[in-house]
Amino acid sequence: MHERLAIPFRLAAAAAALAFCASAGAAQIQVTIENLVPATGISFAPLHVGFGSGSFDSFNIGQAAGPEIVSVAELGGGSEWQAAFAAAEPNATRGTIGGALLPGASSSATFMVDATSNPFFTFAAMVLPSNDHFIGNDSPMQYRLFNAAGQLAITSIVQYAGDIWDAGSETFDPAAAAFVVGSVATDRSAENGVVGVDFAKLQTAFNGQETAGGYVLTSALTTGSEVYRISFQAVPEPESLALMLPGLLAIGWVGRQRRKQSAGSALSPV
Repeated sequence: MHERLAIPFRLAAAAAALAFCASAGAAQIQVTIENLVPATGISFAPLHVGFGSGSFDSFNIGQAAGPEIVSVAELGGGSEWQAAFAAAEPNATRGTIGGALLPGASSSATFMVDATSNPFFTFAAMVLPSNDHFIGNDSPMQYRLFNAAGQLAITSIVQYAGDIWDAGSETFDPAAAAFVVGSVATDRSAENGVVGVDFAKLQTAFNGQETAGGYVLTSALTTGSEVYRISFQAVPEPESLALMLPGLLAIGWVGRQRRKQSAGSALSPV
C-alpha cells in the first residue's frame, strides 16, 4: 500500500482501538417499564433496579421478609433496599424508574453499567393498591443481563399475575393500604408471616376500592395475566461515537482516493 494511503488506515485503527478501550466493559442501557394490565387494574410504585454481581439477595420465598424488601413492599420507598444493595455490592449500579405506574403507562431511564463485573439484574416494586404486595426476583442470579462478551443476553422480562409476591409482613386492611383513597398507609398491623406468592387475595381485598389514581379498582387477573414488562436496549455512548468518527472519515477518504486512482488507471494509455 502506498505510504500516503496507509496513514488514514493507521488513524482509523487507532481510533477504533481508543473506542474499544473507552467502552470495554461499559454499557449504556436504556430500561423501559410498562404496566400491561387493562384500565382500572393494579398500578405499581417506582421500580427499584440494580445491576450487580449477583450477591445481593433481598428476599427468599418461605422466609420472613427483612427490612430491605419490606421497605419496597409496604410503602414503595425502598430506602432500605437501596442501602442494603449498596452495602452488599459497592460497585453496583442502582437506581429507580418512574413514579406511580398506572395501567397502560410506561417510563424509561438510562444507566451506565459495567457489563463485565455487574452482569445480573435485580428489581423490586410495590403493587398498588396493597398492604405488602410486590414484584421482584427471588434469586439474585435469576436474570443474567449480559453474557461473557458484555452483550445483552436478554431484552425483556415479563411479570405475570402469578409472579406477584405477598411479603407476609402486614395484614390485609384497605383502611391501612397504600394507594387507597382515605386510607392511612402508615397505620400498619404486623402479620408476622413469610414471603409467598399470592395475587388472588389481593384482588378480593381491594376490588371496588377507590384508588389514588382516580379510578375504582376492578382487577380481573388470572395466573397467566401479563402485568409488567421490563425492556432493555443498548444505547451507543457519545464518547465512543466521537472516537470512531475520525476513523470512519479516514476510511471514506481512502475509498475515494482509490476510486480516483482506478479511474485514472483506466483512462491512461497502455
